[in-house]
Amino acid sequence: MLEEDSHTEEIIERVAALDIGKAEVVACVRVPGHGGTGRRLQEVKPYPAMTRSLLRLADRLGELGVTRVVREATSDSWKPVYYLLEAHGFETWLVNARDLKHLPGRPKTDKLDAVWLCKVAERQMIRPSFVPPPEIRRLRDVTRYRCDLVEARTAEKQRVEKLLEDAQIKLSVVASDIFGVSGREMMAALIAGQRDPKGAGPACPRPDARQDHPAGGGVHRVLHQPPRLPAHQDAGPG
Repeated sequence: MLEEDSHTEEIIERVAALDIGKAEVVACVRVPGHGGTGRRLQEVKPYPAMTRSLLRLADRLGELGVTRVVREATSDSWKPVYYLLEAHGFETWLVNARDLKHLPGRPKTDKLDAVWLCKVAERQMIRPSFVPPPEIRRLRDVTRYRCDLVEARTAEKQRVEKLLEDAQIKLSVVASDIFGVSGREMMAALIAGQRDPKGAGPACPRPDARQDHPAGGGVHRVLHQPPRLPAHQDAGPG
């Protein structure tokens, strides 16, 4: 015996989905039809991925009364569109591509992909990914940039130590930190042309200063230098 289900299908009345490319954004908007027939009206339109065009897109979404805008997280191209629409007061959803992978019926073209994503979003078959608020995003960008700088600094320190090892200068053996005060003084002396191990030590003697000189048994070896182009090529294009 068939029984009536008390649950009704919840559909987002005014929703938009964006397929974001490097040079173009395809927007699909779905809104209720006229006369209460239950049919839906749909608009699919491409916009150049420039700020002026994105502002027109935001104005158009506002005219149609869109309440939710959905886009897929692909590389970093979603960020300018997301930030702009967020600043205009839209409820913006960023959807993980992994969540969309298991949904059936996805087409191959950008235009149909935006329509499919819009239909999926209006039936609430997807969930948004977490995007931190602007204050946290700015702090995260600064933190990540600092981590990149620290990694780059560590890589350059390792490069310097390897260069010294290639020149048979065991500076890391006699100095706990070759980039400390003593290590920097010894490297400065080497750069200045000092090849006497006794003269390459720190200027201020310490109890263990007799050990703070480049090891190498007095072997004089020229540090490797990168090759230079001939004089007529070294100046670059004129």
